[in-house]
Amino acid sequence: MQKHYLSALLLLFSTIGLAQNFQGVATYKSHRKVDLKLDDKNVNEEMQEQIQAQLRRQFQQEYTLTFNKNESLYKQEEKLEAPNPIQSGMQIKISQGSDIMYKNLKENRYTNKNEIFGKVFLIKDSLNKRKWKLVNETKNIGDYTCFKAEFSDDYTTQTLTSDGEVEEVTKPRTTTIWYTPQIPINNGPADYFGLPGLILEVNDGDLTLVCSKIVLNPKEEVQITEPTKGKEVSQEEFDEIRDKKSEEMMEQFRSRRGSGDGDGDRVMIRIGG
Repeated sequence: MQKHYLSALLLLFSTIGLAQNFQGVATYKSHRKVDLKLDDKNVNEEMQEQIQAQLRRQFQQEYTLTFNKNESLYKQEEKLEAPNPIQSGMQIKISQGSDIMYKNLKENRYTNKNEIFGKVFLIKDSLNKRKWKLVNETKNIGDYTCFKAEFSDDYTTQTLTSDGEVEEVTKPRTTTIWYTPQIPINNGPADYFGLPGLILEVNDGDLTLVCSKIVLNPKEEVQITEPTKGKEVSQEEFDEIRDKKSEEMMEQFRSRRGSGDGDGDRVMIRIGG
């Protein structure tokens, strides 16, 4: 373990002079393992496969992290939504995080701009500092030497039971990340941060985020602007609103399925804590 610290420090000190006016843009791609099945007599095997494919497409996203020494802006890149292939018209909508996330490490706070059910929210709260465990392992990601770190906790997901009820399930989770001191900022994608180098890869339960491109100190100075439009709420308030709306949608789904009028149904499932 001591060797791990010394190696990280050497890389950090070799690049620390760059950190004073350091900035850049990193591109990440997301993937998630999908194993959600609806135990419903009206959902046959072919439809189950179509649902799985729809979910995989939703999770295959691209994000950009624009950063400097103290601030960052994490944004999902827009793309055209593919037509719904499920013949019944039922859609599964995943609630999987923010549209735009601003982090201010110096002030230990963040702002999430998140739109759900046609309404825009600004989630403002303090950053959650994880207690990372440094692991004496390294690997290369592109041209960068990366070090491993882990964090263990519990997370909650929502599943559909056989009678159409939404059930919350809490499971243990170990988050594994790879960071590089060659890029001397303690930041990363989404809400991951707090290590002596930029986080290039995240493996968090079924979710994987991998950095595919980095542009350091571009010719044009990067612009990091905190989102300002939307209803301001805390993280706890937003979670309550989201869960309540999700339950209302599931109730509508159950009512329509029971009456046989299920075409066009849209079901939202929350993934992650």
